[in-house]
Amino acid sequence: MATTTKTQRSAAAKRRSAAAKRAAATREATQRTPVEQVQYAAERAVLIPVGAALTATDRVAETVADLARTYSTPDTAQKRVERDLRRFERRGTTARNRAERRIKRTRTRVERELRQRRTRAVRVVKRNRTQFERQAKNVRRDLEKAVSQAQERVTSTNAA
Repeated sequence: MATTTKTQRSAAAKRRSAAAKRAAATREATQRTPVEQVQYAAERAVLIPVGAALTATDRVAETVADLARTYSTPDTAQKRVERDLRRFERRGTTARNRAERRIKRTRTRVERELRQRRTRAVRVVKRNRTQFERQAKNVRRDLEKAVSQAQERVTSTNAA
């Protein structure tokens, strides 16, 4: 048989307890009459916004209390403001440097792509020019050959 530690037994008991509570809530919900169910839904519809408003109020009061403690005396207020200003300046500097690096990376990438496109365009133009010159040379040679053949025929028909 496996030995269990006190912590494991406690965790298992909590799980059983939570499961028992869920089961009891389910039994209670199924035993309600339709009128009780409507009453429960109406109560929830009212209590949820009230609870949310109270939570928000607590948080605002807590924030105000923190600010009051922070800026309670002119000396602490001055120190806090100076510290905040330095922090804001550092954060602004960091953001500026990050933006400058990003801009530089983008500019470098665009310049590289432009060089690559220009190189490809020059290569294509050179290849097309070479092909055109080769074809023109072939056409000229064929034309000269045809002209010389035509001249030979003309001279052979005149001689005959």
